[in-house]
Amino acid sequence: MATPHIAAEKGDFGKTVLMPGDPLRAKYISENFLTNPVLVNNVRGVQGYTGTYKGVKVSVMASGMGQPSIGIYSYELFNFFDVENIIRVGSCGAFDSELHARDIILAQGACTNGNYASQYNLPGTFAPIADFNLLCMASDECKNEGVRYKVGNIFSSDIFYNDGSNGMEWTKMGVLGIEMESAALYCNAARAGKRALCICTVSDSFVYPEENTTAEERQNSFTQMMKIALEVAVKAEKL
Repeated sequence: MATPHIAAEKGDFGKTVLMPGDPLRAKYISENFLTNPVLVNNVRGVQGYTGTYKGVKVSVMASGMGQPSIGIYSYELFNFFDVENIIRVGSCGAFDSELHARDIILAQGACTNGNYASQYNLPGTFAPIADFNLLCMASDECKNEGVRYKVGNIFSSDIFYNDGSNGMEWTKMGVLGIEMESAALYCNAARAGKRALCICTVSDSFVYPEENTTAEERQNSFTQMMKIALEVAVKAEKL
């Protein structure tokens, strides 16, 4: 059942897959939170693991960077490996002045400057949104854990080094922050009739640059987000 980008068989993945961008973050989550994790994919070094969390079969696999990359991996997981839920666990830059480093954004919707949804030939502009059930579960977990978080729109950019603008114009529309993957993930989920959610930890702030985190901190220290996503995966088993 292997696909061009995932060397696995049906049944190798759990119903829910946590999807960080960084393969090393996928490795960290599996080694520190899953019981008996097994490496089920390593094509191009994009590591995917399956184990259990609180007795529930859960997988973690990297998405790589950007909408084209997560578009490939989430499409194959949804359409060829019977995955029902993908929860992106990533980092983002914050536009909102109420958000600080290590706060969490639950992306209710994803604005984008990308062209991913054009493939569907829709007679208008598609608005990529999260699954409401997953979103509510994550919000409840944040409240239970006393985590600082906000729910709202995020901006999925196709450009990291932008010579023309840093994207702060989106704040005028209430957009909370910027990352590079969620819009494509939400499009794939909608098209496949599956569920998706983006949970992002603020790694960088456009308002408070002195709080910005290092690459190592992004890889290993965003444990609140990881725990929240895993708790959602346990609850999502009943959906």
